[in-house]
Amino acid sequence: MPSQKLWLESEQTHPPVVHRIKKDKKQELLAVGLGMKMGRKHTMLWQPLKLFAYSQITSLVRRAALKQNENNFNYEKAHNFKVHTFRGPHWCEYCANFMWGLIAQGVRCSDCGLNVHKQCSKFVPNDCQPDLKRIKKVYSCDLTTLVKAHNTQRPMVVDMCIHEIEARGLKSEGLYRVSGFTEHIEDVKMAFDRDGDKADISATMYADVNIIAGALKLYFRDLPIPVITYDSYHKFIEASKITNPDDRLEAIHESLMLLPPAHYETLRHLMTHLKKVILLEKDNLMNAENLGIVFGPTLMRPPEQNTLATLNDIRYQRLIVQLLIENEDVLF
Repeated sequence: MPSQKLWLESEQTHPPVVHRIKKDKKQELLAVGLGMKMGRKHTMLWQPLKLFAYSQITSLVRRAALKQNENNFNYEKAHNFKVHTFRGPHWCEYCANFMWGLIAQGVRCSDCGLNVHKQCSKFVPNDCQPDLKRIKKVYSCDLTTLVKAHNTQRPMVVDMCIHEIEARGLKSEGLYRVSGFTEHIEDVKMAFDRDGDKADISATMYADVNIIAGALKLYFRDLPIPVITYDSYHKFIEASKITNPDDRLEAIHESLMLLPPAHYETLRHLMTHLKKVILLEKDNLMNAENLGIVFGPTLMRPPEQNTLATLNDIRYQRLIVQLLIENEDVLF
């Protein structure tokens, strides 16, 4: 048909005005939705507008994911912000304002990837939900960061090692005192860092239960913040110096309340396990005092790097762990 040919020719030689008007209308609607004004030069504003929209949608998706992932293990965690240089235009995910500058425009959480102004970082709530892609290892990783990233109640190293020890090693003589081969303990560490909760620590792989016990102790030693945190360390030490037994237990209980939830739950689970160990003292020859000597410096370290103070506190560290084990049913 001639009319159809003429229409096709006009489509090829002239831009589709109607389509362009619709496109411009969509841009204007998006701008209105984002609370921005569009000028006449749509092409100049459209690209930054799209980037802004993307940053806001990303923020909304992250917040929605936080709501969706809420469960019984939703521990509070502060963001780990570090100064960051962004490539291209970026908007703060807290205040939604533009990040000005060519370098070090803002900060980024190294655990979850949240991008905000340095000033805004002071007001961001402690709702960091670490991304597993950003967690490179299990050992030497912050305890709360690890459990939030894996959505678990406690670190998988603690649960898996304790389960394995209770299944086949509670009666092993010198449990936790006798060391396993260092090379094999490092192998277990590498297995957890590589495979996470899929790591094979069964008897077929490691027949000597002391290797598993050694891997558990190494995990606690490698924590950047000890299970008994630096902030609560002096409170525990002062509590151990109280002579009246009842007052001392009360002070220790108050100190336990200062621990972050993930640290508290991990310590509670460990003390429950160690209580089972001392109940079989006739077989394993390990009592609460012996375990206090082993786990004291492992679970708590002074915040100050003072050798003399560390040596002076060793007896109090031992006593704290001993009392936690003996009074596990009362304190937790």
